[in-house]
Amino acid sequence: MGLSEDPELQPLIFGLFLSMYLVTVLGNLLIILAVSSDSHLHTPMYFFLANLSLADISFTSTTVPKMIVDIQTHNRVISYAGCLTQMSFFMLFGCLDSLLLTVMAYDRFVAICHPLHYQVIMHPRLCGSLVLLSVLISLLVSQLHNSTVLQLTYFKNVEISHFFCDPSQLINIACSDTFTNNIVMYFAGAISGFLSISGILFSYYKIVSSILRVPSSGGKYKAFSTCGSHLSVVCLFYGTGLGVYLSSAVSLSPRKGAVPSVAYTVVTPMLNPFIYSLRTKDIKRAMWRLFRKIV
Repeated sequence: MGLSEDPELQPLIFGLFLSMYLVTVLGNLLIILAVSSDSHLHTPMYFFLANLSLADISFTSTTVPKMIVDIQTHNRVISYAGCLTQMSFFMLFGCLDSLLLTVMAYDRFVAICHPLHYQVIMHPRLCGSLVLLSVLISLLVSQLHNSTVLQLTYFKNVEISHFFCDPSQLINIACSDTFTNNIVMYFAGAISGFLSISGILFSYYKIVSSILRVPSSGGKYKAFSTCGSHLSVVCLFYGTGLGVYLSSAVSLSPRKGAVPSVAYTVVTPMLNPFIYSLRTKDIKRAMWRLFRKIV
C-alpha cells in the first residue's frame, strides 16, 4: 500500500527516499573503504564497524529500491515469491544488525575491562568467528520466519498495509489459523532480540562498573568516549524499533505503523556513518586520506 496514496505526495516521497538511500549507501560504503584502506584501522572495533556498514546497506536495500521503483512505475504489485524473498532478507539483515551491535558491545567490554589482555582475547580468528556466528543465527531466524509464513494460506490479490512485506503484516492477512505460527514467530524474534539486548546490557553494566572505579575524571571520560559512538547507534536502533513496536501495538490501524517503520529501516542506517565519522577521530583521518588518494 506504500506510505501514501496521495498523487501529489508521490514525487516528494520518491525524491526523499531516493536521496536517503543514496546517502545511506555512500556513507556506509565510505566507512567500509576507509577501514579497508587504512592499516591503522585494522582492529577488531573497526572490523565490526565495516561489517555493520555492510549489513546496513543490505538492510536498506531490501525495502527502499522496491518502493522507489513502485512509485516511479505506479505499480505496487509484488509476487508471492518476491514477497517471501524480501521478508527473508529483511529479517536476515535486521537480525544481523542487532547481533553485530551486541558483538561490538562485547568488544568495548573487553577493551575497557580487560585492556591488557585485549589483543590476546580479541584475536582475528575470534572476530571472524563472532561475525560468522551472527550471520548463522540471523539466517536461522530468517528461515524460521520464512517457513512459518509458508505454512499459511492466502487469498490472491491481498493488500499489505505497509511499504514492504513485513512479517507481522503477512501473519495478519493470512486466512488460515495463525495461533501456532504467531507463537513460533514471536519466539524466534524474542530469541534474537532478547539475546542481543541482554548481551548489550550486560556489557555496559560491566563497562560502567569498571569506569566508575577509575580515579580521575579525565580517565573516566577517555574510557567512556570509546563507547560514545556505539552507544549512540544502539540507542537509535533499539529506540526507533521499540517506538515502532509500541505505536503499532497502540494503533488500531496497521497502516499507521508504516510511517514509524521508516525510522529504523531507512533513517537509522543512514545516520550510523555520520555518528561514527563525527565522533571518531580515526575514521575522520582515514576518510581524509581516502579522499586525498581519490583526488
